[in-house]
Amino acid sequence: MQETNYYLREEVYFEPLLHKWYMWPYLIPPVSAAMNITGRNLRLMKSFVKNHRLHISASQDPKLAGGDFVNCREDQLGDIQALIEDIEINAQYAEIRAAVTELDRLLERQEGSSLEQLYDQVPAILRGYVELVYDMNHHASYRLLESLIYRGGLYRAAAQSVSLGLLSQGAERPFVLSSPRLPDGRHLHVQVPLADDFLDALFRLRERPAQWNDIAALFAQQQLSGGLELKQLFTDQAPKRGWTPVESGLRICYLGHAGLLIESRDASVLVDPVIACATEEERDGIYSFSELPPVIDYICVTHTHMDHVCIETLLQLRHKTRKVLVPKNNGGGIADPSICLMLRRLGFDAVECEDLDEAVAGEIKLTALPFLGEHADLNIRSKCAWLFEHAGRKVFVGADSSSIDEVMYARLHGIIGDVDMLFIGMECVGAPLSWLYGSLFTKPIPRAVNESRRFNGSDFQSARKMIDIFQPQNVCVYAMGAEPWFRYFMGMEYAENARQVTESNLLLEYCVQQDIVAERLLAKRTWVLPDPSSL
Repeated sequence: MQETNYYLREEVYFEPLLHKWYMWPYLIPPVSAAMNITGRNLRLMKSFVKNHRLHISASQDPKLAGGDFVNCREDQLGDIQALIEDIEINAQYAEIRAAVTELDRLLERQEGSSLEQLYDQVPAILRGYVELVYDMNHHASYRLLESLIYRGGLYRAAAQSVSLGLLSQGAERPFVLSSPRLPDGRHLHVQVPLADDFLDALFRLRERPAQWNDIAALFAQQQLSGGLELKQLFTDQAPKRGWTPVESGLRICYLGHAGLLIESRDASVLVDPVIACATEEERDGIYSFSELPPVIDYICVTHTHMDHVCIETLLQLRHKTRKVLVPKNNGGGIADPSICLMLRRLGFDAVECEDLDEAVAGEIKLTALPFLGEHADLNIRSKCAWLFEHAGRKVFVGADSSSIDEVMYARLHGIIGDVDMLFIGMECVGAPLSWLYGSLFTKPIPRAVNESRRFNGSDFQSARKMIDIFQPQNVCVYAMGAEPWFRYFMGMEYAENARQVTESNLLLEYCVQQDIVAERLLAKRTWVLPDPSSL
């Protein structure tokens, strides 16, 4: 009698964790992780312990989505207190934060004279991990030696774990930056480093089934907690949808948010993938893991924000990904950690790209392009847009670019020429500087500075300038945060009169006037650009 084979259910959602907190890019590098855990995670948990009723009430108010409120239950107070104590006793995060603060104060007093005598004063936990430097205006700062730090004792792979849950259990996933993920009756936690090949074996099961004895043996090697039964995660039913090879031309699939799949008959490239796990009702309208090709030649990343470097999705694709192309960073800035080093620590073959660096995947040529905007004027180099070329067709994937200096885009046009399709985000009212980077600062950010410097993408005028420069035939507005199944990490919900909506409406109207096909994307979409020779 033939043994039954089992697949990982499509509705299984996966959350990578550090100290039970959702793993976003700034929790991977040890120093920025310490700053965020002390400046955000511990602060929120201590506030919850002190006044949990306020947090519970606020987290249930849709108008406060994305706010600093822990979405946990009253009966989890003890677990949160235990997590606080574990972090404070067993980690060195408070010591690292104190060291960064002291180093900032030490360098703030320097007025241009030699820094060599200051190395003896660098706090012990950072000693040997920093280089002291001046900029060209004689402002003192430091450079983190990131590769050395990862190889030292500050990177805490042993504190990593994963949580598995089922959408059919009914509970909404809390906002990822404000709520720890605690083992409970609806989840199964696995204490495993995120680079472990256990995850590759698990996620192959989405498309390649295994017998139950093999699955049980896979999990038997791990430390498990939580009340969700292992067998609930699996089904003997194969996914209803699968991948269809490309026969000719260039196929472009919108995966949701800022994710794209770009394919020719001999190559597959993903850009900023964020794949949603779907309920039975949503499944037909959302791109699923089972529809991806069996091999991904390249994953291209545009910038470090967690809706573009989505660790949750990337880890589920690692087993089928050959290389990840990432923008080059400044080298050691606390606000600009190396995406390349992050992903290598997580088991990826990652390669840094300078502006205008090129790569080839089969018949597709890839070019990294400069990217302005959406980073609150911080000195963050780890950002690039991407150009994809195939048989004379050009697709410009702009992510959250903004033409704050359209001359740069005009110069770029002189190199790459007109494009056929342009993808652009229009999150034109971004969060203030402190929302994402506040924990990295060692002194309070002045209110006027915080409100002025925002994560603004393109508004109508900015996007219009890019259209006028690159003369696309098709314009697609994406990365708008409007898809409800991504609310748990976007933390936003637009009203119909929100400026993001009205500005993108203006752009769509402008495109109609210019005889350009334009649309605001949602959920799922596919285009095929035929080879000109076949027309």
